[in-house]
Amino acid sequence: MAPLPSLESIASTELDSPLALTLGSLLEPSPVLTSILVPQLQQKLHNSSPLQSYAQLIDLAIAKVQTWDTDLQAQFISGHPRIGETKNLSTFSANEQGAGNPVAPTPPEVLARLAHLNAYYERRYPKLVYIIFVNGRSRAEVVRVLEDHLGLEHSLSKDYPSLDSAVPVDIGSKEWLDELERAVLDVGLIAKSRLKSLGVE
Repeated sequence: MAPLPSLESIASTELDSPLALTLGSLLEPSPVLTSILVPQLQQKLHNSSPLQSYAQLIDLAIAKVQTWDTDLQAQFISGHPRIGETKNLSTFSANEQGAGNPVAPTPPEVLARLAHLNAYYERRYPKLVYIIFVNGRSRAEVVRVLEDHLGLEHSLSKDYPSLDSAVPVDIGSKEWLDELERAVLDVGLIAKSRLKSLGVE
């Protein structure tokens, strides 16, 4: 895993700047991060006092994302992989999700359950993907967390309840907005956890 660039170089305005690379690593890369967040933060950093820490950078980034319209915020969180995905993961995501762990691989029924729950969640909350700060929990533990979050019985069924039974929440409703806000904040928690794993603040 490549080290983070120096804080002094973060304010560079180059397209593939240290800021873009740092945010892509800590927050997961996405088109909206590159095209909107990076330029906004470059301008803010250029006109403000030098950064004191990477944690401060994450706080600035999340605060800026929270000012966006909800569609852009939804695009931002969709840069994170779904819980239980096993392919095309960043190094950080693979480590956090325990992907490729030969000592304790995730049972296939747990992966199938997660795939179903993700699909159910996305029908319940249109335009959103389920984001959670895993914080060391196994995928099996996250299954139970997500079931509780959705008000579902604990199960290892790969198709229960049916996706058709998921009643969509209205986009822009309080419940939908609360879920979006929680997801954005959890992206920040994940990023700060990644800093700790690198031994930096």
